[in-house]
Amino acid sequence: MTLRLSTAAALLCAAFAAPSALAQTTAPPIIAMSDAEQAQPEMPRLLPMRERAEVIDRILAERLETVIPQIMREQGIDMWVLMAREYFEEPVIATMLDAESMSARRRTILIFHDPGEGRPVERLTVSRYGMGGLFEPAWNPDEQPDQWQAVADIVAARDPQKIAINFSDLSAFGDGMTLSQYRLMNAALPESYRERIVSGEDLAIRWLESRTPEEIAIYPGIVRIAHSLIARAFSREVITPGETTAEDVQWWYRDQLASLGLTPWFHPSIGIQRAGAEGMLEGKTVIQPGDLLWTDFGITYLRLNTDTQHLAYVLKPGETEAPGGLRAGLAATNRVQDHLLQAFATGLSGNEILARARAAAIADGLDPSIYSHPIGLHGHGAGTPIGFWDNQNGDPRGEYRVRANTAWSIELTSYNAVPEWGGQKVDFRSEEDAWFDGETVRFLDGRQTELTLIPAG
Repeated sequence: MTLRLSTAAALLCAAFAAPSALAQTTAPPIIAMSDAEQAQPEMPRLLPMRERAEVIDRILAERLETVIPQIMREQGIDMWVLMAREYFEEPVIATMLDAESMSARRRTILIFHDPGEGRPVERLTVSRYGMGGLFEPAWNPDEQPDQWQAVADIVAARDPQKIAINFSDLSAFGDGMTLSQYRLMNAALPESYRERIVSGEDLAIRWLESRTPEEIAIYPGIVRIAHSLIARAFSREVITPGETTAEDVQWWYRDQLASLGLTPWFHPSIGIQRAGAEGMLEGKTVIQPGDLLWTDFGITYLRLNTDTQHLAYVLKPGETEAPGGLRAGLAATNRVQDHLLQAFATGLSGNEILARARAAAIADGLDPSIYSHPIGLHGHGAGTPIGFWDNQNGDPRGEYRVRANTAWSIELTSYNAVPEWGGQKVDFRSEEDAWFDGETVRFLDGRQTELTLIPAG
């Protein structure tokens, strides 16, 4: 049965209750969403690898049971054919592999078929290896050696009216079909079925962007992991002003993630803005008292991704707080966030949300740049972008419509002159992960509203 928003919300609330339904099964700690971010958050308990696999497979089974029927019927598609080769997984199949399948095996072909009349969607695998019991094996190579003919036989037996395969001019997530596989499949299909092939682009995006109740329940705890590591990175545990370089902090992140069995989906960034210095200083630059530090940091845990940007100030000797101009700059960025959150509405395109948010922020006297994006099974996730840092005027990729039950990285900046730095214009970047329930955007684990302070020593 397709979960409606009210049902999903009820399950989500139940997940936050104590004792929770999720607590009775293998699950990471469940942390309630909050608008306020903790200054020194504790690291949540991380699951051992076997338990991580149990969570991944349970969530995947739920997604296949609920999301697939919903999106196929929403898009009017009665058959979706996906295929990938070993070590060349297309984006969708990569998220459908069970936790013990590290990659596609030889050629993995997955077929979803909706027989209609409310009957369950068939999940078939045309491959030599199993798929964790999540797909029904539908090919016996001893009886039919030709894998492509096996696919053609499945198609003919079910006579679908629309056969979706993943090709797209705009979205990488919906463009997983390779030319060679398309040619081989077409050669096996009777001509009458070739004419029924349509793009699965929207199916791919809808599969990837849709979050289930359990995913949303565990997501704040995953973001908390990232926040706790950032808090340690921006502290005297890691940074000794006058000695530590920007790249020292980057590699501290990498070492910590390796020790915890976590994966970064991009190399962490550390930048330094300094009075009298132009732009962002990086690399071997030594961190000094009076610097404004910026980090961009993202992890993958239980197949969900985080993406966070925070700011810290290195106190000068005798200082107990950051200069007022720096504090005002972060406050201005928080106001840009507010305007963006208020611009969200189901059914609007990313371009429309961008235009609404920018207009409101500029009318508020702010100097914004907005470049937010979906997040979930990928860091820069499937769905509509809301601006790009190098394009604030809308983009063809931003025409896709925003849906409920989707997760977002609220990524943006405001530019502000800092009087204490001689009027120098400073870039106050921020990025916080959030959930859109169809009506309201809520931060998964709060947002930064005060600069992190690092003592000079």
